[in-house]
Amino acid sequence: MNKTEKWIEGDESGAEMLSRVSSVRPFLFPPPLHRVPLRVGNVLELVGPSPSAKTHILIHAAITSVLPKRHGGLDHLVLFLDLDSRFDVTRFSQLLIHRITLHGTDSYDKTLYDLCMARFLYVRCYDSFEFLHTLRTLHCRLEKEKEVHGVGVHLLMIDSIGAFHWMDRASMFLSQRENRKKKLFLQTVSEAVVQNIKKLLQVHPMLIIATKSVIFGNRYSTASNEVKGIKISNLILLLQLSQSFVTHRILVRSSDEHPVTTNNQNSSFYLLEWLLPRLSFPDKIVVKDAGVFVDS
Repeated sequence: MNKTEKWIEGDESGAEMLSRVSSVRPFLFPPPLHRVPLRVGNVLELVGPSPSAKTHILIHAAITSVLPKRHGGLDHLVLFLDLDSRFDVTRFSQLLIHRITLHGTDSYDKTLYDLCMARFLYVRCYDSFEFLHTLRTLHCRLEKEKEVHGVGVHLLMIDSIGAFHWMDRASMFLSQRENRKKKLFLQTVSEAVVQNIKKLLQVHPMLIIATKSVIFGNRYSTASNEVKGIKISNLILLLQLSQSFVTHRILVRSSDEHPVTTNNQNSSFYLLEWLLPRLSFPDKIVVKDAGVFVDS
């Protein structure tokens, strides 16, 4: 039975999966994702209010992944699923050029730039059905991309998971008598998302990083306590139907620091806190035009 048949039937032993997963080294990202080594098969959830630099963190992790090892990268392909249509490819290009010149010379290496841009695979989804269709057809696309580039996709990014929750609720507005059908529909969609991702991971070992917007109440969390005062914007938590599915969770929130301008660069400060695994201290990160850095 080949990989495609195993993917369709879900027929793969634990030993076979461990063999594939262990062949890929841990992802050693630069700050602010440097505290905990991440591996393929892990699901990292970045939660926080909007805006809180979540997408900016994704972009820098993506750039690290697509860059060659000699330039401080991981030599991987990245698949970026944009669910809220806010991704700025111009900004991505600017940050990529900055990283290239930072790790090389002051000159612009167009060949390296083109290589990295080709390794960044972008998909925009406009509703839950398109999102589900994308997940169900990713297997074939990933196989083709691996043949073209000679390297597989080891990082899947989902920006703003749950972005379609309220759209789905509005489109499925029914009479009071049919409320049960509406709830069943929303639950079915979320379960299908999780199951399709799980099935995909069986054949394509990847690290998944997903962002999710939350709304804070009057109290913020600390690393030593449970998250308090948070109202999750999507009532059915797409990546938390199975608590074991999300392996890592980070909370990003605004710092008391106000945006400042230094050296002609706009800077915003945030607190980044590991909730799973729980670390005893938060990082203060600063978002500048040049990137995201830990403020020491």
